[in-house]
Amino acid sequence: MTAAHVTLCFLLRDGDAGQEVLLGRKKTGFGTGKIVGVGGHVESGETAAEAVCREVQEEIFVHVEESDLIPAGTVDFVFPAKAEWNMFTTVYLTGRWTGEPAESDEIAPQWYRVEGLPVEQMWADAEHWLPAMISGQRIAVEVVLADDNESVAEVHTGEWLDSGAAR
Repeated sequence: MTAAHVTLCFLLRDGDAGQEVLLGRKKTGFGTGKIVGVGGHVESGETAAEAVCREVQEEIFVHVEESDLIPAGTVDFVFPAKAEWNMFTTVYLTGRWTGEPAESDEIAPQWYRVEGLPVEQMWADAEHWLPAMISGQRIAVEVVLADDNESVAEVHTGEWLDSGAAR
């Protein structure tokens, strides 16, 4: 079974208490109730960069230019107990966008201090790769989930060789 190709984009800004990242509480679909990054599926004919710009617009109503995306790496999510959930994720950061993030039917956005990510409300894997990518590491990560499809069984991290972020 082929993994779904998805994207994530993390908006970054300087806040009063240091660097902040925009995350959102998922209101529908996969991961409902969890705090997640903004993103979604790459549609047929789209590049990962095109998809993430579209998803950011649809989910939080801000416009991001492809030229302002900073490729951060990839995360390959492996769900041995539910292979249809497998995802290959291209991750981007950006410090530039147009508009003010607003709530949609899918996401309720909120700014969080990078030094105080709400990891207890996120997927268990996030703490293994998100802080590293935000801090400037460019990595390729494989996360193998446990049989409960929530806990992390294994994390493998390697150097990310940007091949255009397409798959």
